[in-house]
Amino acid sequence: MRTAIVHYWLLKRRGGEQVLDAIADLLPQADLVSHVVDPSLLVGPLSGRTVRTTFISRLPFARTHYPLYLPLMPLALEMLDATPYDLIVSSEAGPAKWVIPRPDAHHVCYCHSPLRYIWDQKQIYLSRFKGPLRLAAEAYASRLRASDVVSSLRVDTFVANSSFVAQRIWKYYRREARVVHPPVEVDRFTVAPAPDDYYLLAGENRRYKRAEVAVRTCAELGRRLVVVGGGDWSALKAVAGPRTEFRGRVSDDAWRDALAKCRALLFPGVEDFGIVPVEVLASGRPVIALGRGGVLDVVEPGETGVVYDDPSVEGMKRAILAFEAEEGAFRPELCVARAQRFSPDVFRRQFAACLPPGASDRADAALQGPNGGDSPRSPGMGEA
Repeated sequence: MRTAIVHYWLLKRRGGEQVLDAIADLLPQADLVSHVVDPSLLVGPLSGRTVRTTFISRLPFARTHYPLYLPLMPLALEMLDATPYDLIVSSEAGPAKWVIPRPDAHHVCYCHSPLRYIWDQKQIYLSRFKGPLRLAAEAYASRLRASDVVSSLRVDTFVANSSFVAQRIWKYYRREARVVHPPVEVDRFTVAPAPDDYYLLAGENRRYKRAEVAVRTCAELGRRLVVVGGGDWSALKAVAGPRTEFRGRVSDDAWRDALAKCRALLFPGVEDFGIVPVEVLASGRPVIALGRGGVLDVVEPGETGVVYDDPSVEGMKRAILAFEAEEGAFRPELCVARAQRFSPDVFRRQFAACLPPGASDRADAALQGPNGGDSPRSPGMGEA
C-alpha cells in the first residue's frame, strides 16, 4: 500500500510527536504530510522519507505564527492531492483529517482530541477575544464545527487516545472509536528508595490544567509543593505559600528525579489523556487526580492513586488528606506495573490491529506479539 501519514504540524517534540514516531515506525515507507515542518525534527523514524507540506508552509512566518493560519488549514488539506494513497493515517489534534481520500482508499484517524477550541473548550480559548473580535471568533468556530463534522465522514476508522476522547468523538461526530493509549517511554524512569516530603505539580502552565487549584490547596494546607514546567507562573507565585518552589523547565535527569521523589503528583485539570501521570506511576509514585478526563484510564483508585470529584480547592484538600491517611498502602511496584500498560510495545500491537491487512510488514510483525489485536472499543450507540 502507498501510505501517507498526515500530522498537523511538526515544530516541537511533545506527546503528539511521540505518537507520530510510533506510527511512523510501523509504516516505514509512508510519506509524511504536514502543514509546517521543522526539518531538524525529521530524525529517528521520521528520517529519510518523502515529506509533503501544504501551502501553509509557504506563507509568511508560518513556523512561528502558524496559529494565525488555522482558518486556512482545512482548505489546505482539501487542496492536497491524496489520490496516490491507498492508506491515509491522520494524527488529529490540529487540522489533519480534512484530506479527501480516493473512494477505495482507507483512512485511519488517530485522534488526540477533537479540536478543543471549537468544541468543549471553546469558552476557554475564545475568552481572550473581546467585542467584535469575539463575535468574529464565534462565527469562525461555528463554520469550522460544521466543516469538522463533514471531515469526520471521510474517516473509515477512528482511534482515540483515551476513553474520554472516544466519548467526545461519539458526542460530536456520532462515530465509534477504538481506544489505543499513547506510547510512553516508561522504562526510562526509575524508583527512588524513598520519597521526599513534597507534592509535585508538573507540565506546561495552561488555563485548562487548573494549576491554581493545586497551588492554593498546598498553600492553605501548609504542604510543600514543587512546580516543574514551562509557561508564565507569575500570577500563581502571588498566591503560592512559602513552601512552594517554582523550578520552571528542567533537564531530563532533574525531571526524572522530581517524579521519583515526590509524595504524589497533583493533577487538578481535565486532560485528553495525561502522559505525566503515567510517567509518575512508572517512577513508583501515586497520583491525586480530579476524576475527569483521560486520567481515569490511568489511575486505579485506592491502588495507584486517589481520584476525587469536587474540582474546587476544598475538594483537593479532602483528597490530599485522604491520601495521607492511607499513604503507606500505595506500593511502588503496583504503580510501575500499571504504567507498563502504556508502553510503546503495547501501543504498536494495538495500533497495528487498527490498520488494514498488509499495511506494512512491521505492522504485521507487531501483531504477532502477545496480546496482538487487543484494542478495546469505546462506548457508542447502545453501549454504556
